[in-house]
Amino acid sequence: MPATSRLTIALLAAGLSVTAPAAYAADYPERPVRILVSFPPGGSSDLVARLLSEKLSSELGQQFVVENKPGAAGTVAATELKNAANDGYTLMLSNLTPFSVAPTRFPDTPYDPVEDFTHIAYIGAVHLGMFASPELGTPDMAAFTEKARAEPGVLDFGSSGVGSWGHVFAVAFANEADVELSHIPYKGSGPMRLDFRAGVIPVIFDAVPQNLPNVEEGNAIPLAVSAPERLATLPDTPTFVELGYDIVAENWLGISAPAGIDAKITGTLQEALATALQSDDVVKQFDTWGIIRSDMSSEAFADYVAASAESWAPLVRQASE
Repeated sequence: MPATSRLTIALLAAGLSVTAPAAYAADYPERPVRILVSFPPGGSSDLVARLLSEKLSSELGQQFVVENKPGAAGTVAATELKNAANDGYTLMLSNLTPFSVAPTRFPDTPYDPVEDFTHIAYIGAVHLGMFASPELGTPDMAAFTEKARAEPGVLDFGSSGVGSWGHVFAVAFANEADVELSHIPYKGSGPMRLDFRAGVIPVIFDAVPQNLPNVEEGNAIPLAVSAPERLATLPDTPTFVELGYDIVAENWLGISAPAGIDAKITGTLQEALATALQSDDVVKQFDTWGIIRSDMSSEAFADYVAASAESWAPLVRQASE
């Protein structure tokens, strides 16, 4: 007799309902909930996770606690999510790198970005910027490419890690611009920006939101952004497309859980997230960060994750050569 059948018979014999998990789900959450973040503190994923954790804690009456689990292009956090119990008490601020980039960049990634997860809610998207130190003496892209071509392989650029979207995008840009740059990978955006501000690296490819303070303080020159159109937060900065480079990229953000999570838990989280995302303070903060919102069902979000992985695959393979 299959083990599942024996378990059902045992429950009935004990006078217990086999629908107990549904009743349990109806009381969700009954204890603190973890939100895994695949990068160190200070990056766009971390900022969004901490903002939403406060709102979810208020909405649902239990603490939503952010846990930073950086490493291996986000696959450390995603693997932990895959292996967690599907009871709704381990979630992840999912994003482009571990779900759309890593499975191609690292063929032995121990999860399928769609089948092994429940992608609960799409949060929004941020765009990437190419930022140069004022000390480099390149006030615009034309000056930068001229300098880079005159000094092949000399200029370093930083990204938040090997296989990160910044790394992949930088390689695509270097190929189109016909320049040779040297990659300095970091374990997250935070440490990279500290070195950038200290003058250790002259150029970084990183999400726009967390770099706005450096731009405002005059410590970073935005050379271009990866959006299809100019960003409201950097209206004077051209897009890569404007400059003649056929490359556009966005880092999507969402809330994901292990596969098989109870539909009632998913519904509870979706309702609470919808309320949070419509609140005035979250809308204002997202506008400040340049996070672009879009309504998307859970099913559409899962399709989006799959399509994103497919569209990034050629760029990732190019960066891996």
